[in-house]
Formats: sequence, C-alpha cells, structure tokens
Amino acid sequence: MTEATTQETPAKPMTPYDRIGGAPVISAIVNDFYDRMEQDPAFKELRDMHAPDLSPMRESLAGYLAAWSGGPRDWFEQRPGACIMSAHRKLATPITKLTADQWVTAMHQAIDTHLGHDVPLATSMKDALRQMSIGMISA
Repeated sequence: MTEATTQETPAKPMTPYDRIGGAPVISAIVNDFYDRMEQDPAFKELRDMHAPDLSPMRESLAGYLAAWSGGPRDWFEQRPGACIMSAHRKLATPITKLTADQWVTAMHQAIDTHLGHDVPLATSMKDALRQMSIGMISA
C-alpha cells in the first residue's frame, strides 16, 4: 500500500486589508472620520467642502480604502480608470494645505481609535494617506 502524498498549498500572504480587520474595521474608521468632520469645529473648512449628505462619501471612501489596502476591488471595478488624485483636483472648492491638514488630522484620529493596537500598521496607513493628501493640494 502506498501512502498518498499531500502537497501543501502555500498560504496566501496577509494583506493590510486582512490585518486591519476587513470591511467592518474600515467602515468604523471611515464613519469615525466623517463623524469627527461633522461634529468637531476644528474641521469646519473640510466639512464645508462636502455636500450636506455624507452618506455617498462614507460608502465611497470605505470602498476605496478596502481596495487600496488589498481587499475587494469593487471600488475600482465600478470606476474603470478612476484616479483618486485627479478626481480631487476637479473639485469646485480646491484642496488647500489647511483642508488637507484637517483631513489628515481627522483620519489619523480615526485610525488611532480603531488600529491603535497595531502601531506599525496604523503608522504605515497614516503615512501613506498623509502623502496622498499632500499630493491633492491644488490651491
């Protein structure tokens, strides 16, 4: 009798999306971010740039961050050829250093609240998003 040989399938590497905790944690970060923007007067100029109903933005940012971090690519599949940087350059109100800084501060606070237990991941995510926000400044 011969023994059946089994081949081990290499484990799929963990993506930042997996490490973050997937869609539930990304949604929590996004909702925390927009809640801060709506409730904290320190983010007034940033809030004023957005439509009164933030629901579509909450959904879009959550989808973008999921795809950006290695999760489901739905955001990109629904927007073939979309570029987050160029989309923000077309805004009616240009992004200034002040509003970019407000965005970064609110996002960093939200990330720290939900990923503070994983300092290296939180730091990497905050650094990447900070650099992205700097690139969006158009005024």
